[in-house]
Amino acid sequence: MKSLQIRLVTLTVIVLVTALFRLLPHWPNVTPIAALALFGAATFERKWLGLVAPLAALLLSDALIGFHSTMGAVYGSFTLIWLLGLWALRQPSAWRVAATSVASSVLFFLITNFAVWYGSMYYPQTPAGLMTCYVAGMAFYNGTSFFLNGLLGDLFFTTVLFGGYYLLQQRFTVLRPARA
Repeated sequence: MKSLQIRLVTLTVIVLVTALFRLLPHWPNVTPIAALALFGAATFERKWLGLVAPLAALLLSDALIGFHSTMGAVYGSFTLIWLLGLWALRQPSAWRVAATSVASSVLFFLITNFAVWYGSMYYPQTPAGLMTCYVAGMAFYNGTSFFLNGLLGDLFFTTVLFGGYYLLQQRFTVLRPARA
């Protein structure tokens, strides 16, 4: 029981510290929330905590940064990313973590840009208007690609979380999950 508590506290601290990166100055779309959702899905024994932690971090940081009209799509995206992590990362490997990170970036991009398009006055409510919205989301703005930033940010934070936790588990065996 004690090792489960140590593991839970360690995971929670990792999640909270990582979530603070969203509040620091950063490039557009380079945040750790998708990586936190995947990490939570793969590492928490109580799977629901792996969802609550990144969503709580998102909500707290949104309270400081500001709320917006597409928040439902953002929160829904991270919930789907967590579900993807539950399914794809039951037995995490470097390849699965990387592939799931890329898939989560694409999923987030598709859902949130759909939300921007849906009911928008800026884009016609047609398939062509949706494609224009997606192209605009991929385009560079002041030298920055929102999609590419999200992809690279997700890969970076996923690598840091999973790789760092793996190294911690090698050093501190109490952090390893109990085998059934």
